[in-house]
Amino acid sequence: MKFGDQLQQEIFAPWRLSYIQYDVLKNELKARQMDHTWNPQDEKEFVSLLENELEKVYDFVTAKLSEVEARISYCERTIQTFMNNPTWSSDQNWGIMDDALTEVLFDVNDLAKFTRLNYIGFKKIIKKHDKWTDLNLQQDFVPQLRNRPLDRQRFDVAIVFISALHDICRLQGKPRTGNSAAGGDQSAFERATAKYWIHPDNITEVKSIIMLHLPVLIFNKEKRFESSDSAISSVYFDNPDFDLYTGRLQRDEGAEAIRFRWYGPMSSKAIFLERKTHHAVWLNGASVKDRFRLNVDDVSNFVAGDLTADECAERMRAKGTDPKVVEDSHFVAQGIQTSIQEKQLSPVLRAFYDRTAFQLPGDQMVRVSLDTNLSFIREDNFDRSRRGSREWRRPDVGIDYPFGHLDDSECLRFPYAVLETKLQTHLGQKAPEWLTKLVDSHLVHEVPRFSKYLHAASYFFRERMPLLPWWLSEMEIDIRKPRSTNFGLTRSKSFKPLIDGQYRRAMETEERRMSMLPVNTEPTLIVSSDVPLDYGPFGKNRQSGQNMEMRNLGEPVVVSGKNKKDIRLNMDDSGSSFEEKKPTTWRRALGLGGNLVDDPNKKGAYVALKKIKIEPKVFFANERTFISWLQFAALLLTVALNLLNMGDYVSRIAGGIFIGISIAVAFYALYRFEKRAWMINRRVLGRYDDLWGPAVLCALLVGALIVNLY
Repeated sequence: MKFGDQLQQEIFAPWRLSYIQYDVLKNELKARQMDHTWNPQDEKEFVSLLENELEKVYDFVTAKLSEVEARISYCERTIQTFMNNPTWSSDQNWGIMDDALTEVLFDVNDLAKFTRLNYIGFKKIIKKHDKWTDLNLQQDFVPQLRNRPLDRQRFDVAIVFISALHDICRLQGKPRTGNSAAGGDQSAFERATAKYWIHPDNITEVKSIIMLHLPVLIFNKEKRFESSDSAISSVYFDNPDFDLYTGRLQRDEGAEAIRFRWYGPMSSKAIFLERKTHHAVWLNGASVKDRFRLNVDDVSNFVAGDLTADECAERMRAKGTDPKVVEDSHFVAQGIQTSIQEKQLSPVLRAFYDRTAFQLPGDQMVRVSLDTNLSFIREDNFDRSRRGSREWRRPDVGIDYPFGHLDDSECLRFPYAVLETKLQTHLGQKAPEWLTKLVDSHLVHEVPRFSKYLHAASYFFRERMPLLPWWLSEMEIDIRKPRSTNFGLTRSKSFKPLIDGQYRRAMETEERRMSMLPVNTEPTLIVSSDVPLDYGPFGKNRQSGQNMEMRNLGEPVVVSGKNKKDIRLNMDDSGSSFEEKKPTTWRRALGLGGNLVDDPNKKGAYVALKKIKIEPKVFFANERTFISWLQFAALLLTVALNLLNMGDYVSRIAGGIFIGISIAVAFYALYRFEKRAWMINRRVLGRYDDLWGPAVLCALLVGALIVNLY
């Protein structure tokens, strides 16, 4: 698909005027080329057009980001008010705030797509310009792109804040149990993992979907989250023969991967020395990742062998560290140091990425991580000196993605994000349904056994590698897939947020319903046959003292009278129909017309929906209907008054009839309004439409016209 067509297809209609005018720029470029040879004046005017478009797009993104931040701050203040004032803490208020946060989340998702689409548009139009004019605008336009960097817009911070507030709403202000840092320093843990590539077009949507089910994991809640907090850097070790690379690729028994990792900026003091072992002998053949912590000032000495594992253990004991932690750390440190010395390992490359981790604090049963801005940087000294002999990482590289100061031969910017799911399957944990839907959807592309280190090493040192990873061929295909289901974040025709094709409330209700359905048990409706039917709330034979209740779908519904002769009916999964053991419709069974089991006294059940929450818009809809009828009555009254004041004898007769009709319409509208309000307040399951009112009104008007004509 051509980019112009793609742009028109993916435009978010409310923001239509703020997109790059790609077709206008393209047509301007083509028209001038066909009319005459491109000249400096043409170049000047085209660059001016391009700058105006860039300024328009960038200002829009900046304004929307400020708006998003303001809305998040408002939600944060309101939620704090709920938490400080228990009288404000109600299901309805928490639901309203959750809805507001969902709206903000959708706007962030739309804004991320908007920014990326426009960034691609500028790149393509500049490339087309250079191709048609033989000029190098791609280089000359760099200062403008740096001043208004669409490719560096970050939405991670907003998503993290929304996630934190959404989690508070989910718990209704109650503190979540569990330690966010639990497991952060553990020396060994075992998980079943699966890895997927995410196209940049889908990154924010995938983050948002996961966030709706798992909160973003924040290790340090004492400080306000910053974008640099998500940065992770890892330096991988190997030897000139790439023995570790070969062992990992071939999945040899006991194959190792050794890396030194730190979180956040380069100034971070804590360095984690990690070792991944395939089928570790000391764990009866289980694959494991273990690690220990070292101060940044001690890393060089540890690599050189000047700081031994025994000395590291002694320091830990002197600090009063738990003996079991000391023992585990000593075992890991000794194994890593032995491998470095015996296999002559040295730093070969660095992996950098921004990680968003999703996990319930203190619960490692299900963990999902999404790595974006993935980049690989050479750290080796094979062909030239990139670092000093006592340095374990090069000093000229920080976390300033996209590392524009590095040559392409020194840095590989991976085109996709990497999604990793981790389940503790040895505890019997199964993937939740929402996660299964996600990994089966069009948003992800599964790449089994993908390894960051193997991919980067095979790129930088391909001439040294006897074997290459299988997934390199996947880099040549477009991993995007057409949307085949309603899964994901979309908007309705009125631009309301839809989750999996449903409004959020409907989705949550469906999830609650499914979770409440008993296994291998058919949900039933139990209705007492001794409660007289009265065809709605204003019938004649209302029996008092009933226990009236309708529960959520999947629960039994019991309406009991004085005698306990119950009738059991089956409910289908949609909740839209019932099938009785005897031939009667579900509407009759619920007292909405007709009799129950052919009883001549028309006995049955009257059901009130006491547990169903009523949205405010239901009351507003009732009011709008009432006002519409009053508007018609007022119009009819205006016609009647004109006929009375300005007409002859016959006209005054017609005017009098019309006045009578308008008065009748007004009182009828008031009656219907009060009746519907009564039904809504009591959650009555009955007819809310008006069968006879419009028909009678039409008949009266036609009758009045006939009288007037006569």
